[in-house]
Amino acid sequence: MNIEQIIVGSLETNCYILKKDKMALIIDPGDEPEKILRAVTELEIELILATHKHYDHITALRAVKKATNAQAAIHPLDWTEDFDLRLADGQILDFCGEQIAVIHTPGHTPGGCCFLWNDILFSGDTLFPNGPGATASGGNEKAIYKSIREKLLILPDATRVYPGHGPSTTIGRERSLY
Repeated sequence: MNIEQIIVGSLETNCYILKKDKMALIIDPGDEPEKILRAVTELEIELILATHKHYDHITALRAVKKATNAQAAIHPLDWTEDFDLRLADGQILDFCGEQIAVIHTPGHTPGGCCFLWNDILFSGDTLFPNGPGATASGGNEKAIYKSIREKLLILPDATRVYPGHGPSTTIGRERSLY
């Protein structure tokens, strides 16, 4: 499976496209739907996942759904009418024979989630290089630190972290900061 990162919107959100054979899964279609759709030309979109409901992670959702007929999923605590499926902590998603685990990580938003595929974690705005995501706009600082300590830092050191903004890091590097 390949991972393509596309940086979209004024807040430079990382949109990730997981590709296998002629199938694709999109994580966080933040903005610039035409840019995202160009990256998935000739691919069938199996599912669109949102790490959380902030606009910079879902602005392109409606346009991408309309163009691809894909369903979109988010945790129920971040639910909006744009979504079709509700995600649950510990849920295992099957994508082309690959398993992707849903990890509910409240803090940045109540329904924030990370997605773990093998040794790769898509952390949304929960975990960045050098610390957690912001909690000033409706988040909960105590909850985000608890999510990071109890659900993410227990992963192996070599786990590669692909955040919602900025460069990647590893769990081992981030563990040393807590």
